[in-house]
Amino acid sequence: MTYFVVQRDGRTATAEDLAPLAFAGHAHFTAMQVRGGQVRGLDLHLERLRSASARMFGRVVPEERVRAHLRAALAQSPDDVSLLATVYSSAGEFTLPGPDDELAVLVRTGPAASGPQGPLTLATVEYERVLPEVKHVGEVAKTHLLRQAEGRGADDAAFVDRRGRLSEGTIWNLAFWDGTSVVWPDAEMLGGTTMGIVRRQVDRLGVPQRVQEVTVADLPTMAGCVVMNSWTPGVPVRRIDAVPLPEAPSFLSLLHRAYRAEPLTSP
Repeated sequence: MTYFVVQRDGRTATAEDLAPLAFAGHAHFTAMQVRGGQVRGLDLHLERLRSASARMFGRVVPEERVRAHLRAALAQSPDDVSLLATVYSSAGEFTLPGPDDELAVLVRTGPAASGPQGPLTLATVEYERVLPEVKHVGEVAKTHLLRQAEGRGADDAAFVDRRGRLSEGTIWNLAFWDGTSVVWPDAEMLGGTTMGIVRRQVDRLGVPQRVQEVTVADLPTMAGCVVMNSWTPGVPVRRIDAVPLPEAPSFLSLLHRAYRAEPLTSP
């Protein structure tokens, strides 16, 4: 994979920096698309890092320090890139943190991405992520379940919790359309930054939206479905398991229009 920059705390990461991370799984991150050196929903990304650090480590990296690390990486990258910012503790895994253990920020940039065109088919699997509200690393189940879904003839997997509620995809949030309103699944899951952008901009556009429990049995009542993540505000889904979902071009257009309405800002 091509990377333009890999930096730890604002400087080029060395092999010594990266070696402890090679097999590490106790960290969290955010992923963003940068266009012209700017980001949509920067406040949501910063809040994600802050809240996840507080949850996992009991302390946070100051926002201005995070911003400085983002600026340092972008200064050495093309104008349009994909960017990942990962926060981890020098204490590593399987140990208790000491008073001198610091949080570090690893930033890497790579080629810009926009996601698949779709439409996609999804296969459901019963799965609930640990710390679902945190975008954390080391999730072997996501790739494992993606490959299982492909083995069932689908493009990707959609997670169903123990109560039968659809929650999210392997690397996606789910959104549904009932013909007049955007429907967000009610379940324990990661609140995506693109999801947050779309929700606040859909509000500003005056389009109704609601949160409700959605099961596979409810799918025939839906007029459309998409997946979204940092790559894109909407990729159409044409089938979940054996249930076909109608094309919803107006829904897809709404989501992309809402996303474009979010201003770009600089770190």
